[in-house]
Amino acid sequence: MPIAKAEFARRRKALMGLMPANSIAILPAAQEKSRSRDTDHHFRQDSDFYYLSGFAEPNAVLVLIPGREQGECVMFCRERDKTKEIWDGYRAGPEGATHQFGADDAFPIDDLDEILPGLIEGRERVYYAMGRDSAFDGRVMGWLNHIRAKVRTGAKPPGEFVDLNHFLHDLRLFKSAPEAKLMRDSCALAASAHVRAMLACKPGVFEYQLEAEILHSFGMGGARFAAYNTIVGGGANACILHYIENSQKLKDGDLVLIDAGCEYEYYAADITRTFPVNGVFSPAQKALYELVLRAQAAAIAQVFPGSHWNAPHDAAVRVLTEGLLALGLIDGELEAAIQNGLYKPYYMHRTGHWLGMDVHDVGDYKVDGQWRVLEPGMVLTVEPGLYISADDDAVDAKWRGIGIRIEDDVLVTKDGCEVLTEAAPKTVEAIEALMAPRGALL
Repeated sequence: MPIAKAEFARRRKALMGLMPANSIAILPAAQEKSRSRDTDHHFRQDSDFYYLSGFAEPNAVLVLIPGREQGECVMFCRERDKTKEIWDGYRAGPEGATHQFGADDAFPIDDLDEILPGLIEGRERVYYAMGRDSAFDGRVMGWLNHIRAKVRTGAKPPGEFVDLNHFLHDLRLFKSAPEAKLMRDSCALAASAHVRAMLACKPGVFEYQLEAEILHSFGMGGARFAAYNTIVGGGANACILHYIENSQKLKDGDLVLIDAGCEYEYYAADITRTFPVNGVFSPAQKALYELVLRAQAAAIAQVFPGSHWNAPHDAAVRVLTEGLLALGLIDGELEAAIQNGLYKPYYMHRTGHWLGMDVHDVGDYKVDGQWRVLEPGMVLTVEPGLYISADDDAVDAKWRGIGIRIEDDVLVTKDGCEVLTEAAPKTVEAIEALMAPRGALL
């Protein structure tokens, strides 16, 4: 089920509760974007705008004015137009913005320049995310200059601009129970897609064919779009962190790394699984894979209230470095190897990121210069990996061209954590058992 109208109202109330009296917040919607000549990309609403409104149309502006007697939530949007709706689809119009989406007041978007300066005038503080939309930034400054030009007639321009992101993104960092439910649903759909890809995989299949299996599974489950470009990297392609070409034929004896997640009701999943193309890990592949799996387990064990953001990364680095030393890929003593970053040629990224409406979701990682303390309601990814370049002459040939990443989505709970993506197999035994029968697709 999508988020209820009452929750959007609660979110707006929470944000306005952080704003002082006599202030105003302004949020523009996302705009349609051209894909090629006379075709557009599928429209996807700006996450901040949707978080506060549930309104999924372009060319709209949300205005929040705490304490305004005529209504605190004002929406500007496109008017109903029967002719355009025949071609392009239904519009809510100002009446729908109030009745369906809970705005206290709504006006046609064409009246924005006439009405909004009057709503800004006299407010002491404007909350706005400057720098995200240069065209709209120009309009905001135009309204401000319009008010300033009338100072001699008694107009009072705002005295301060404040970045809206700091307050709004802190709210988005903590998922409500309905949000957590949608994220479980999104993660379950994504996990099913990874299972489908494992069952479809065999030597001779192209990377893009596994991508097609995944996208098909997303769509059939009700998630029409991927949350990000799907990565399907066979063999040495897995060592390219953001590989999205997905054009190569998968080879017997190689691993394939799939990083794929869907977006369901505006909430993202983000899963990575690595498995053998032929269904059986070689000894070298198994040794590196189980090292990454141990590192992930150690990192997930650090996800609990009161832990801090960097604790999972520190745990993963320690296990990976210890394993690389044991396997002979690096030399030295453990503490010195960690301090000197000897693991970095093989593990060059962080162990996770926030997850929510955006796959790399909003929220500060540090507060007052210190790593953020984990609290219930936060969702993060845990994704250690190892990447041994195919042309790395410094290591034994058996390790070369192996890229492995294992990624799960983890919700911080009051008692510890919940792995939302556990339905996607990740142990060597579970993967080999699933792939062994080479059975029919899900």
